[in-house]
Amino acid sequence: MLSPILLSLKIATIATVFSFLLGVFFAYTLNKKKIPGKNIWETILILPMVLPPSVMGYLLLIAFGKRGFIGGFLLETFDLQIIFTWIGAVIASCIVSLPLMYQNAKSAIISMDPVYEKAAQTLGSSEWKIFRTVIFPLAWPGIISGIVLSFARAIGEFGATLMIAGNIPGKTQTIPTAIYFAVESGNTEMANRLVLIMTLFSFALILGLNAWLKKRNYIGRQG
Repeated sequence: MLSPILLSLKIATIATVFSFLLGVFFAYTLNKKKIPGKNIWETILILPMVLPPSVMGYLLLIAFGKRGFIGGFLLETFDLQIIFTWIGAVIASCIVSLPLMYQNAKSAIISMDPVYEKAAQTLGSSEWKIFRTVIFPLAWPGIISGIVLSFARAIGEFGATLMIAGNIPGKTQTIPTAIYFAVESGNTEMANRLVLIMTLFSFALILGLNAWLKKRNYIGRQG
C-alpha cells in the first residue's frame, strides 16, 4: 500500500512544480503584456479543466505515444518512452492541474493595485526586478492557493493518468488507480484505507490553506 502513496506524492510534487512555473509565467505574460490571440491561449490553458479525463488521456496518447509527434521524436532521438511510465503520469497531472494554478495566479496579479508597479517603473526598475520585488510578493497569497489546489488536483488525477501511464504496480500505480483496481478486484479493505488516506490528506491541505489565508488577512488588517 505504501508504493502508490509514495509514487503519488512524487508525481504530484513534480507536476505541481511545473504547474507553478507555467501558471505564473502565463498569468503574468497574458495579463501584463500585449499578446496576439490572448483569448485563444487562455482558453487552451483552461480547457483541461472542463474536458473529460478520458478525452485528455486520449489526446495525450496521440501526442506522446510511440507514433505521436512528440512521443515519436523523443523515442527516436533520445530513446525516451513517455507512455506507461511515471513521466507520463507527471505530464497528465501537470496538464490537468495547470488551469487551477493559472486561474489563481491570474486573479492575484490582475487584482493588484497598479500604483506599486508604476512607482517601481518611475524609480527605473527593470521589468524582471518589478516582477520579482513587487508583483510576485503581492500576488503570493493567490499563488500559494494555486499551488495547494494544483497539488491536490495532481495527487487525485485518475482518468488521463490511467490512459497514458497505465496501472503498473511499483512503476505507475498511483493512489486513485490503486483504489479503482482494488475495488475491481474486490479488495475493499485496501480501497477503504486508500480512500481514507486521500480524504484526510486533501481535507488537511484545504484546512491548512484556509487557516493560513485567514491568519494572513487578520495580520494584514492589524497592520
